[in-house]
Amino acid sequence: MHRAILMDLGKVLIHFDFSAGYMALEKVCPYPVAEIRRRIAATDLAMRFETGLMEPLDFYAQLSALLELKVDYERFCAIWNSIFSDVLIPDSMVEGLARRYRLVLVSNTNQIHFEMVQQLYPVLRHFHEMALSYRVKAMKPRSEIFLEAVRLAGCRADECFYADDIPAFTEAARKLNIDAVTFESAAQLAKEMRVRGIAWE
Repeated sequence: MHRAILMDLGKVLIHFDFSAGYMALEKVCPYPVAEIRRRIAATDLAMRFETGLMEPLDFYAQLSALLELKVDYERFCAIWNSIFSDVLIPDSMVEGLARRYRLVLVSNTNQIHFEMVQQLYPVLRHFHEMALSYRVKAMKPRSEIFLEAVRLAGCRADECFYADDIPAFTEAARKLNIDAVTFESAAQLAKEMRVRGIAWE
């Protein structure tokens, strides 16, 4: 019997597209998108930021130097957050799940992204707890972030249901006895939950 629902943020709860961010950066630096991608990928800045090893202002300063950006911090945050768009799961479904189960968000994210998402996407208000990589100091697929999510859920791993869009992450969760599925759509998720007797209506 499931007692908790664990859910990924990006491309499960809310859609995002890194390309939108790269195109926004292209407008405020001397490099094209391909070079921006290459320069960022050649560093560990994103990994360090998403595991809480860098403060937002330090990340801003180092990325600005790397890309020769000429924007202030507020404008940078707006650009960095431009990757997010539509909510993928109906608010009514999330609200219904929250009434019946312990609801825990499990996300590889950073402080700039998450603070904006919390402000602009009301659907997050339904979550009881959040296991976030920059707070846990570990990113999926490492076990630490899943174990923290289970701890926050307040039940056994095998009493948790988890949805993530990345197969390697769902597999990592399964190795810890979490019932995990790879997310494709809200309709597919609903079908997976109904099969398990998970209700939200």
